Amino acid sequence: MTRFVDVHNMVRWIGHHGPTAIMSGLVGYLEEDFRRWPAFDKSPRVASHTPYGVIELMPTSDMETYGFKYVNGHPSNPARGFQTVTAFGVLADVHNGYPTFISEMTVLTALRTAATSAMVAKALARPDSTTMALIGTGSQSEFQSCAIRSELGINSLRIWDTDPEAMAKFVRNLTPLGFEITVATSAGDAVSGADVVTTCTADKTNATVLTHDMIEPGMHLNAIGGDCPGKTELEPAILDEATVFVEFPPQTRIEGEIQNHPADFPVTEFWQVLTGEAPGRTSAGQVTLFDSVGFAIEDFTALRYVRDSVDATDFYEDIDLVANPDDPKDLFGFVGAFAPVGG
Repeated sequence: MTRFVDVHNMVRWIGHHGPTAIMSGLVGYLEEDFRRWPAFDKSPRVASHTPYGVIELMPTSDMETYGFKYVNGHPSNPARGFQTVTAFGVLADVHNGYPTFISEMTVLTALRTAATSAMVAKALARPDSTTMALIGTGSQSEFQSCAIRSELGINSLRIWDTDPEAMAKFVRNLTPLGFEITVATSAGDAVSGADVVTTCTADKTNATVLTHDMIEPGMHLNAIGGDCPGKTELEPAILDEATVFVEFPPQTRIEGEIQNHPADFPVTEFWQVLTGEAPGRTSAGQVTLFDSVGFAIEDFTALRYVRDSVDATDFYEDIDLVANPDDPKDLFGFVGAFAPVGG
């Protein structure tokens, strides 16, 4: 049997533990898997682009467990009553190929993305950081805020979005949680004086959400909105000044902020910071930038975390997904046992 966490049980599980506690737990799992990064089979995601958006498969394996995520990104979906991003994921045993765990990942992806940002910011942002600016207050923004507060203790937020309703939604959701929220008048106003800046916009364009003149010494930037070819958020000059950290360069050079820079543009793989093979922040005035596009290992980690957390609980069900005939060489006989005579 294969364990299955559907949307109902995912929401129940999150409600039971609380999203902040879950993202904190995810950070620990992520750090563990990033430290063993070389052990994973890695390749850029497989993407199918259309005028409507993108549908992607994101596979990886640690040679014991195989995992993949199916995910879409359709920026125009909310205007039509649909989610921008939907997803599900699978874990399987490498030794026989049987799927062992399936989970919804629309909600889980939001948790893992925020946990990844928080993990990186914890390592790269200045230790005395007190204020975060959020450019884009869509579906990811509240998760980012809760994860960053959990790992860095930041409670002061400055927000900006071109959609006033999105900002009102953000304020409505997070004010009861005790955040100090300032609604800015522009992106420049939002980032002024911020220590950590997170860009999480959804438009599938080569946008310039932040310009070089907005960046101040000592900032850490989590650029998480640019995640496919032709979609960026930062003026290229920002990257020229910053020290840039990435997940998997072959994928980031296709999809990330660095997609418009030369192929030899210098970047540091973040896993090397955690293992001590490369430096992170080296001075208080350094500008650090996490050019995040989301990578399959992060989804593998999230699925692994949920699988372990729901073990021996009622937050999953068993589904009969794999045919299991008495004779593994006689699939026709297995089907025939249930077929009508003469069929």
